[in-house]
Amino acid sequence: MPETSVTKQRPTAPHQASAPDLTGPPRPAGEQHREPRVSPRGIRVPRRRPRALRLGLPATVPGRLKLLRGAALAASALLIAALVATGLLTHASWSDIRGRSAPQVTSATGLYFALGDMDAQLANQLMLGATPSLAADRRTAARVYAQRRTEAATRLRDLAEAAQGDPAAEKTVAQAIADFGSYEEGAARALLLSDQTARPAGKTDPGALAAYRYATQLMRTRLLPEADRLVTANNNAFDATASATTDQLSSARVAVLAAGILLLTLLVTLQLFLTARFRRIVNPPLAAASLIALGVLITATVQISGQQQHLRVARHDAFDSVVALTRARAVAYDANADESRYLLDQPHAAEHQQDFFAKSQQLMRLPSATLTDYDARSAAAMDAYRADHTDLRFTGFFGDEFRNITFSGERQAAENVIASYRTYQQDDRHLRALASSGHLTEAIQYCVSYRTGESNWAFGQYDTALRKLISINTTAYEQAAAEGADNSLSLPLGLASAAAAIAALAVLGLRPRLTEFR
Repeated sequence: MPETSVTKQRPTAPHQASAPDLTGPPRPAGEQHREPRVSPRGIRVPRRRPRALRLGLPATVPGRLKLLRGAALAASALLIAALVATGLLTHASWSDIRGRSAPQVTSATGLYFALGDMDAQLANQLMLGATPSLAADRRTAARVYAQRRTEAATRLRDLAEAAQGDPAAEKTVAQAIADFGSYEEGAARALLLSDQTARPAGKTDPGALAAYRYATQLMRTRLLPEADRLVTANNNAFDATASATTDQLSSARVAVLAAGILLLTLLVTLQLFLTARFRRIVNPPLAAASLIALGVLITATVQISGQQQHLRVARHDAFDSVVALTRARAVAYDANADESRYLLDQPHAAEHQQDFFAKSQQLMRLPSATLTDYDARSAAAMDAYRADHTDLRFTGFFGDEFRNITFSGERQAAENVIASYRTYQQDDRHLRALASSGHLTEAIQYCVSYRTGESNWAFGQYDTALRKLISINTTAYEQAAAEGADNSLSLPLGLASAAAAIAALAVLGLRPRLTEFR
């Protein structure tokens, strides 16, 4: 048979590597060809993917620019949202404080004051009787009584409107309105019986006195405690609003700082990336955006801290004193009514004297003091305070004020209040001395007289000094509240607009670089 030639294949040397597979997927554009790594034993080792690809980040320059741009836009949106939320929160809080919280406290303290003085003027009318020489004083008492009755009715109406939606407040106000009507009925009956009998001063008709006892008992055990509860409830609500707003502003500041720092970091990162890749030292739009972001961050932080400061001044430095002093004024008028009750209702004189002293202690509490040594102890306490303003030996409403003196002229005004209060207290001792020595008519005349050096004149001096002190704190509250409310919404919205401009500048600054890759 003919021979058949056979071609033998030469075996491949074991140390030779096979040719690269050219049929695999194409390499990304711009990626250099790299030979696969080979182990010492000739085994192919797969090359690790770049870190960017392992993290799911774009591998190309345009992709990375777009990613950074998107992150900057997202941070701008977060900053805008934080600024708008801060503005809305602050604006709503000041609107609530100025339009509802503070006025409700004022209405409640005003109600307490009007009710207390109503009862004092009712007692004065009955006490003065039909004595001709005291007719002018009785007309004055009747006029003030009518004025306070109108004030009380107005305050009750305001509180009823404000209490809508709050079941507890609605119940308290409704009960106060009902009790106020019952009081007016008792007061009208007492005045009618007094007019019908036309007795002289200090000789009140027993029927009129019984009607007054019913009315004043209703005032002291129902109406005034109800008014005091309204003061406390509304003041606590105001304090809760201010505290919550302060806490929310602290959270808002953290949110603004976080969003602002993130945005600023991304803008700087973009600038550095462009410098490294494109050899451009400064990108003007990005540089402007970075400066604006820094300005927004600083301004927003200062503004939020300023709002917290305005809240602290308005609520604690000023309004805490307003509340303490207006309550002091209301209690003082009720104490002044106790003097009239002491002279009007002699069988219960000791009880009314004790009530007067209890209210004096509410105003300026001196530990272990009695009515006998109250004047001497108050003088010693003020001497100690003048020597050292940190040595405060009294509490009560006046103690609250002296521990919260903040504003220009407030300390001197507070000391003037104590000085006039002590004069009034000394006149009270003279009034009781007249009554206990059998000079009841002279004591009554001294009690209601506005002549210099007599009881109502001294009380008027005290009240004038107290109203001046209240005015200092009220003015400070109104100023702080006005400054806080001013630009509380417009400034954050303006900063939010600046944050939107930052986003626009970031887009503008990257557009030329991205165009180069099209």
